[in-house]
Amino acid sequence: MKKNSLLFIFLITVCALKLFAQTPVSLNLNTAEAKETISKHIYGHFSEHLGRCIYDGFWIDSTMNVPKHDRIRMDIVEALKKINIPNLRWPGGCFADEYHWRDGIGLRGQRPKMVNTNWGGVTEDNSFGTHEFMELCGLLNCEPYIAGNVGSGTVEEMAKWVEYFNFDGVSPMANLRKQNGHEKPWKVSLWGVGNESWGCGGNMTPEYYSDLFKRYATYARDYPGAPLKKIASGASDWNTSWTEVMMKNVPAGLMWGLSLHYYTLPTGKWGKKGSATVFDEKEYFNTMKNCLGMDEVVKRHAAVMDKYDPQKKVALVVDEWGVWTDVEPGTNPGFLYQQNTMRDALIAGSTLNIFNNHCDRVRVANLAQTVNVLQALILTDKEKMLLTPTYHVFDLYKVHMDAKLIPIRFTSPDYVLGDQNIPAVNASASIDSKGAVHLSLVNLDPSKKITVATALTGIKWSGVQGQIVTSPKFNDYNSFANPDKIRPVKFTGAVKKGDQLNAELPPLSVVMLELK
Repeated sequence: MKKNSLLFIFLITVCALKLFAQTPVSLNLNTAEAKETISKHIYGHFSEHLGRCIYDGFWIDSTMNVPKHDRIRMDIVEALKKINIPNLRWPGGCFADEYHWRDGIGLRGQRPKMVNTNWGGVTEDNSFGTHEFMELCGLLNCEPYIAGNVGSGTVEEMAKWVEYFNFDGVSPMANLRKQNGHEKPWKVSLWGVGNESWGCGGNMTPEYYSDLFKRYATYARDYPGAPLKKIASGASDWNTSWTEVMMKNVPAGLMWGLSLHYYTLPTGKWGKKGSATVFDEKEYFNTMKNCLGMDEVVKRHAAVMDKYDPQKKVALVVDEWGVWTDVEPGTNPGFLYQQNTMRDALIAGSTLNIFNNHCDRVRVANLAQTVNVLQALILTDKEKMLLTPTYHVFDLYKVHMDAKLIPIRFTSPDYVLGDQNIPAVNASASIDSKGAVHLSLVNLDPSKKITVATALTGIKWSGVQGQIVTSPKFNDYNSFANPDKIRPVKFTGAVKKGDQLNAELPPLSVVMLELK
């Protein structure tokens, strides 16, 4: 071979190496800018009477051979306690607006049965009601978030439910609660006034609902020691006109929070949404693009709220979010049972980063849903139980709860597919009450590792440790045959170089770093 040919090959090789060599992503953090608190309630969850979330999830047959408290499944309780679940929303969802609370109290054998017309048309025996839910929250050591019935209920019905929960004295509802075995009030503060009132909650206009909200909220009383945080039914997705009407029409002080629902659809369509486990890179890319849309959705609604509430007194409550796919083959289409993959873990990490970075306005959020439904934390099959990749992300991110947000300045490299691109990396950071800094990083690129170099201002630290959730394929998942395929492991790709933190993020990874 001639020298010229060898030189040509050498130059081509050098150029290729330069082309594919990676410039580290520069992140800048300054603890002096840590002002806003990341509310622990951003890490809330959702338990609707839907499919096998309550019945055959939290609430099981008394003959099932697993640890139980009454009929509450304790392995689920222990798993949720480990991630410090801060709140649990119940009884819906769409179910909330057909649920009449008095059917779920008193002797279980005497409670009337009901048809769940929203989810599968199944008959429920109401054995899981107010007292059972509050017992569950007590075991979880979490706050209950009650969604009241506006769609098919009455003002009186909700007012008396509030009294049943919260009044410590002599009254018809307090006396009834005592007769049913609970002497002292529970003092529940988080209250949703209806759900999806633009859709399954009554197909209302925002003008009509805003007037209805004022009426219901007026009669939902604050009892001593139990001030209510009343959360109005808010918009779906990009519908900022609903938010505009609510902020304009509802007086300050009556509405503590305004809800927002946004689901990530793999195909972007409600018909054929896409499989939970069988998808190619094009569908993966589209799913992650739709997931990252949450950032713009929150910004648009927050901008409308800022116009009427510049002091940010009204919370944005994203009380339904997550990926929504087609159900698993062979399962009841009304039960919304879907598997949970590495893609779901990346959705969870990315979405929680978005909420953290908007914690000045987003103060409550609820993943849909906790057990056996949609983007679940836990799946069960009779006595078997597994923790999903999404669960493990919540386990990593619990360190952000009630910590101070450290704003991050950086520009992400692109993840490119064809003629489209999205940011490959997203992140959030916080400093806790003990001075420990936590940095959560997500790499969405399925083939490229990405190096980040973090400049830290105002942080005294001597070392770094971390954990990672990752898997070779975006559609890998935990099965009952292999429940630990995806789980957190020690992350060794971060090092201290002078005052700078360098970390190499593998493809398809969620990383949590702690600096001390």
